[in-house]
Amino acid sequence: MSGPQGERRSDSGRRPQGDPARRATGAAWSLDPDRCFSPEPSRRALARALHAEVAGLPLVSPHGHVPPSLLLDDAPLGDPASTFVVPDHYLLRMLHSQGVPLEQLGVARLDGATVETDPRAIWREFCARFHLFAGTPSGLWLKHELVDLFGLTERPSAANADRTYDHLAARLAEPGYRPRALFAHFGIEVLATTDAATDSLDEHSELQREGMNVVPTFRPDAVIDPTREDFLANLRLLEERSGVAVDGYAAYLAALEQRRAAFKAAGATATDHAALTADAAPLPEAEAVFDRVLAGAATEAERRAFAANMLMVMARMSAEDGLVMQLHVGSLRDHHRPTFERFGRDKGADMPIAGGWTRQLAPLLNELGAHERFRLVLYTLDETTYSRELAPLAGFYPTLRLGAPWWFFDSVLGMERYLDAVSETAGIYNLAGFVDDTRAYPSIPARHDVWRRVTCDWLAGRVVRGLIDEDQAPALARALAYDLTKETYRLGANG
Repeated sequence: MSGPQGERRSDSGRRPQGDPARRATGAAWSLDPDRCFSPEPSRRALARALHAEVAGLPLVSPHGHVPPSLLLDDAPLGDPASTFVVPDHYLLRMLHSQGVPLEQLGVARLDGATVETDPRAIWREFCARFHLFAGTPSGLWLKHELVDLFGLTERPSAANADRTYDHLAARLAEPGYRPRALFAHFGIEVLATTDAATDSLDEHSELQREGMNVVPTFRPDAVIDPTREDFLANLRLLEERSGVAVDGYAAYLAALEQRRAAFKAAGATATDHAALTADAAPLPEAEAVFDRVLAGAATEAERRAFAANMLMVMARMSAEDGLVMQLHVGSLRDHHRPTFERFGRDKGADMPIAGGWTRQLAPLLNELGAHERFRLVLYTLDETTYSRELAPLAGFYPTLRLGAPWWFFDSVLGMERYLDAVSETAGIYNLAGFVDDTRAYPSIPARHDVWRRVTCDWLAGRVVRGLIDEDQAPALARALAYDLTKETYRLGANG
């Protein structure tokens, strides 16, 4: 097979054999085999040994944003610009911060106005500014992808933009770089997508009939948060998809239950909720408030209270049907209104805000904190809550797991800060392992590799300080790389 080898490599720094990009071109761009490891000799040696044990484990990806259509269609990924630049909000935000208009990067406008459509021109813009990503997680992931997966031997720049474009375009056209071939090459054991409550699940059913372990995740934000401007329109979609006329609160809950059951039947093991705050509290007058929402008469305070009520309702439903509840808190979405109005959601303008958990989750945890079927995985963009609130909560409530460092903190230093802040209070086995949370499909192995390297180095540091016994470290490295994710998301022995 051309392109990447069909069997997943355990050495993440090795390119496919016979790669023409191996030809000598002076000082070739390459991956440091000790990246993410401490320079202290004894710690580095142990980190290498631990990483060697976990580097080849299958990838479990229970939360991300890869569309199922990508794998169902199995079409070539596209040109270098549409594969690496246009859909990646991490890259867009950095380029935007340096004054590059999103139109110049090929991002479609909602009003249909003209944007750059020449992928080579977009790639040139990106290459001319590739240096901006030095020291960032995006830069680390991109280097891994471009060197390890695509065999690029020179760092992108304005001078080589056309040459690197041609190299990548040729690779992307090969059968071995199609989505399903990469799925096998990456060693993905299970991939969960993130799907609106109103989405059809036909693509997942077809993929599963074809033997691919791709499952949906129930994301109901658009139909449980009436502060959204599109809430009523999404209720109409909920009616159509569920077959339940949403003419009152009881019918509304029945429609949601119907969709949850459909997702579970399609293989879902989890739900996902993105909320500004962790407020989750029952609303005694929920039925009356819902009627006012339908009539367009609810106040903003009532809408917020109803959204908090619905997080509580979702938790109760998870306790009933066993779907793991994920709660991502602390992102003020679409902070820059002009960008949202021109380009829509998810274009890099989301910003972290301070938040809290202990008081906000008290009603939910008093009711469900020890429920045998309920599981809640918490993700935050407020690092100040790691040791003050999240670790103590997870260190007591059996239903809680702490999600991996999320979004801006999915980075080497972010992971280290997280492990330092939560491990002493929550322990390792109350963590949820790793999720890649990516829209950029080729980045999946790079993101897992960073987590595995960082956790192995962190464990090695604890061993050399005498805080963890050396004979415990291999099991802990495996748990952080693989076991905890499967257990947290109830994926079972075979996914």
